[in-house]
Amino acid sequence: METPLSRKLRNYVPLGPVERDMLAEALEPARMVEPRADIVEEGEDPRSVNVIQSGWACRYRQFEDGRRQIISLLLPGDCCDPHIFLLDRRDHAIGALTPVSIARIGATAMAELMSRNAALDLAFHREALAASAIQREWTVSLGRRSGVERLAHLFCELHVRLSAVGLADGTSCPMPLTQPDLADALGQTTVHINRTLQDVRAARLLTLKSRRLTLLDPDGLRRLAKFDPSYLHLQASRVAPRGLEAPGP
Repeated sequence: METPLSRKLRNYVPLGPVERDMLAEALEPARMVEPRADIVEEGEDPRSVNVIQSGWACRYRQFEDGRRQIISLLLPGDCCDPHIFLLDRRDHAIGALTPVSIARIGATAMAELMSRNAALDLAFHREALAASAIQREWTVSLGRRSGVERLAHLFCELHVRLSAVGLADGTSCPMPLTQPDLADALGQTTVHINRTLQDVRAARLLTLKSRRLTLLDPDGLRRLAKFDPSYLHLQASRVAPRGLEAPGP
C-alpha cells in the first residue's frame, strides 16, 4: 500500500510491495491538527515518530517575547526525525502551518521496521542525512545569501521537494506560507519579505497567487539563488547499494 511516507522514502531507496505494506501497517491512525496549533511541544518526551500525511508543518523555536525562528519546513511524507525517540526530551516544537493530518509510528514499531528490513533501515538513514543536508543549506542561506537569494533558494528547494512526492504540477506548486512565515524562516522582517517578493515578481521570475507558486523563469531563479539541488540527495532513488535491492512493484 502506497502512503505519503513510502512515496517520500522511494526517493532514497527503491521500495517494493513488502516495504510499502510494512510502512502502512506501522502507521497509527492519523489525526487532524488545526492551523497554527502545536503538533508537539518543546520539552516533550518523544516516544513516537510523527509523519506528515497531508498539509504543511514546521519545526520552530520561540522566545518568551514571541520572536520565532522556523528551523525547517515539513511537507507531506516527511518523517519528523526517525530517531527522535532515542532522546529524553524534544529540543524544539513542531507546529501546523495549515490543516495537517499527522500519523505516528511508535518507538517499538520504528525500531522493528529498521531491524527487520535492510532497505527500510537504509531509507530512514538516508532520509535523516538528507534532512541534515537541508539544515546545513539553510545555515548557509542565513549566514551568506542576500535577502533575495534566500527567498529564491527557498522557493527552488520547496518546488523540488514537492515535485519529488508528486505535489508539483510542472513549474507550479502549492505555497501556503504567509509573509510572516517566510520572515520567520528566512530571518527577516515581513516588510523586507514584502519588498523582496515585489522584486522577484517585477523581474518576472515567479508569481505567487491564491496560495500557489509558479516559476516563470526556473533557470533564472536558480541562478539568482545559486541553487544546486544535489544537497537534497534525491538522485539516490534509482540506485540501491549492493545486496539491498528491493523487489519490483
